[in-house]
Amino acid sequence: MTSQAADSESQDIELIPQDRRPRHVAVIMDGNGRWAQQRELPRIEGHLKGVESVRQTIEACREFGIQVLTLYCLSSENWKRPAHELDFLMTLLRRYLIAERETLIENNLRLRIIGRRDRLPDDVQAEMDRTIMACSSNTGMTLCLAINYGGRAELVDAVSKIASAVASGKISPQEVSEELISQHLYTEGIPDPDLLIRTSGEMRISNFLLWQISYAEIWVTPTLWPEFGKKDFADAICDYASRNRRFGGLK
Repeated sequence: MTSQAADSESQDIELIPQDRRPRHVAVIMDGNGRWAQQRELPRIEGHLKGVESVRQTIEACREFGIQVLTLYCLSSENWKRPAHELDFLMTLLRRYLIAERETLIENNLRLRIIGRRDRLPDDVQAEMDRTIMACSSNTGMTLCLAINYGGRAELVDAVSKIASAVASGKISPQEVSEELISQHLYTEGIPDPDLLIRTSGEMRISNFLLWQISYAEIWVTPTLWPEFGKKDFADAICDYASRNRRFGGLK
């Protein structure tokens, strides 16, 4: 991107009032493998290149005043992939948590991780806890990583907790509400996404934040994740700001 293009992009964003920008952006980062295959590289090279897109997207969120960024890092269905690729992804995740820890602290970012942790290696879980703790006093944007995450599994876990509370008499069936369910999701305390971005052109939700994206605006780009940059993110924000969000009503 030229400096002139970057300046134009920033000016476009500056024209959008803060209340027209999304508070929470969720991203399905798709296309790492295809990016590598197109270049006759191992799939793991796509994952390595995708880390740079993660950095650019976080920086764009900070610059554009986004409060929460949720990245779909590993789905519960991804365990079907070859063992060597999964081992590499776990190693890459561990390295990222260690390497980016000081950067997260310096940039006042909070870290949250959602998903079922039981299948993750112990050393990865340990680094997750260390990084979350290191960022616990930060007050800026929340970076939420969905790891071994599935939207249906999240709902099952929420229903199970609520059912246990009903069975023990802590709450009555009549008290079960949308608000109560939201309070038992992995994302409890985080506003629902306003904007869902999916790269690589696939027109699927892929079991991601099924409850939370009920009224999210969806923006799909054919760009593969390793090529996704700040300009792409800015395009998504500008498109979001141009939409008329009615939430079932009339304006």
